[in-house]
Amino acid sequence: MWQLGFFFHEMAFGLLSIFLPLYIVNIGGSLVDVGLMASLATLLAIPASFIWGYLCDKTRRYKRYILISFLTSSTLLCSLTFTKDIAVIIALYAAMAVFHVAHEPPKNVLICEFYPREEWERSFASYEGLTKAGWLIGLVTGVFISLLGFKPTTTLLICSSLNLLAFLSSLFLLSDPPLIFERSLVRIRRGVDLAYRGITILSKLLNGFPTPVNLVKENLALFCAGLVFFAFATSTLFTPLPIFLHKNLGLTTTLVYTVYVLNSAAGVIGYFLTGGKLTLQQEKKRLQKVVLLRSGLAFLLAAFTINAQTAFPFALILFLMGFAYALYYVCVLSLSMELIPAGMAGLFDALVGLGSAAGAYLGPYVAQTFGFSYVFATSGAAFLLAYIFFKASL
Repeated sequence: MWQLGFFFHEMAFGLLSIFLPLYIVNIGGSLVDVGLMASLATLLAIPASFIWGYLCDKTRRYKRYILISFLTSSTLLCSLTFTKDIAVIIALYAAMAVFHVAHEPPKNVLICEFYPREEWERSFASYEGLTKAGWLIGLVTGVFISLLGFKPTTTLLICSSLNLLAFLSSLFLLSDPPLIFERSLVRIRRGVDLAYRGITILSKLLNGFPTPVNLVKENLALFCAGLVFFAFATSTLFTPLPIFLHKNLGLTTTLVYTVYVLNSAAGVIGYFLTGGKLTLQQEKKRLQKVVLLRSGLAFLLAAFTINAQTAFPFALILFLMGFAYALYYVCVLSLSMELIPAGMAGLFDALVGLGSAAGAYLGPYVAQTFGFSYVFATSGAAFLLAYIFFKASL
């Protein structure tokens, strides 16, 4: 029940994710304005992620930062209803991003501390399945809002109200864990396991036996590079995508929401299917496979863009991308919480923000300057680089 607030929060941002880019274009903005807004927001969120992660680990208080995130998001979304100035909208959205990320590091730590390491994949998958179901409902809500012709201010107030509901739910249902020790135990176990493998190799060498046991330690720097490039590829592709579907393929706002509903539905399915227990090696192999799959799908989008006549292949590819992302995210969250040192809970979100910020600006810029086929090809190449870094680090 403690996750209910996150469900309402994701509903709000699922609705907002398609509404806001289209709204900016409809009131006279450009693709570059959309890219600038997304890029500035994610750039500001990078240091904020470090700060929120450090504060929650330092104080060992997690609920307060989640409440700050939800209440501030509600307030700033409400303030968006009072202006149509694009510069002001960008500034308010950027400010909201700083407080929006306040709930991410505490949420990751809470899941790790509420459940043992053996259940992290299942717990992350369960959480992501619930919240992405909220995101999906937000997108479906956007379909009906566009059909009913609600005013933009009404849509923004709905998003604000959902965040207020998230704040109230978390206020009464969420509590900090009484003891914080699970991540420390995991790091101790990793040290013991490495020592055990070293002794095993030495023993076999001394007795003349082959030594198939691997003593190579994970490379955190390369793993972090993989996180950045994957986030960059995703942001490059998805930031200008609503405009491509609306302008290039001629889809109505309702159909744009529908395509994203399919993408999110695939993600929800993926989260609920990926909750089984995996060994560390199985987790690493799954991560590498799904990143490679996303690369191939992005290149397919580039190929279809050359003779784009129907939205069906795009919708199908985006469905598969949503499913692959769910598998990726559960694996990468579990691995990151094991590899990232204590006191740096915000590093994961900061790295994702760094890649997302670069992609959020580059995607719309490349789309407007060179065309969408170059956007999808750039995304595919970045996914391929992410695969190489993950392969080398794990």
